Amino acid sequence: MVVKIETVRGPDGTTISLIGRLSMEHLPLLKAQIDPAQGPIVLEMGEVTLVDIDVVRFLIDCQTRGIQLRGCSAYIREWIAREQKSGT
Repeated sequence: MVVKIETVRGPDGTTISLIGRLSMEHLPLLKAQIDPAQGPIVLEMGEVTLVDIDVVRFLIDCQTRGIQLRGCSAYIREWIAREQKSGT
C-alpha cells in the first residue's frame, strides 16, 4: 500500500495530512509523527483512499485521545461507528 504523510507543526497545534492507502504497516510512522506533537492534533484525511481494520481501530484510539479526524470519508466514518458499536 502507498501512503504519504506530511506533518505541519505550528503554534496552534499539529496537522498531519495523510494521502493514499493507509495500512497497519504505516502506523509506526504515523505514531512517530503524533507522539511528539504539541497542542491540538488534526489528522487531515481528505485524500485517504483506503484503510484496513487496524487503521480503523487506531483512528478510534486517536479520537479517544482527542485527535480530530478532518475530511474523513463517509465509508471510514461508518466503519469507525460500526467498530465502536461492536465494542472492539
